[in-house]
Amino acid sequence: MRVVRLVILLLVASEAWPKVDDATGLIEDVGWRMVQAHCSGCHDLKLVTAQRGNREFWEQTIRWMQKTQNLWQLGETTERRILTYLAKNYAPEFTGRRRPLPASLRPD
Repeated sequence: MRVVRLVILLLVASEAWPKVDDATGLIEDVGWRMVQAHCSGCHDLKLVTAQRGNREFWEQTIRWMQKTQNLWQLGETTERRILTYLAKNYAPEFTGRRRPLPASLRPD
């Protein structure tokens, strides 16, 4: 019975972890190949996977790249799919630590 419980636990746990593509390092989810196609032409995809942000962060990043790095216009549908993928799979993570206290609240 213990073995069965262990197997079930491992199966459930494996489903909770996203599958990562070995070649790109991107989480395999709807839109990951689009991100690969549009982002890897200019920089390593580790630059993507190392970032965390909400949809607004990713949109601002795209706008910055378009303004300063010659990123082409993506088109409405493509951009929406890329933003959805990034906001879902590379969203901010809760670290379990509180933010530092403002200087005014710290002891002398």
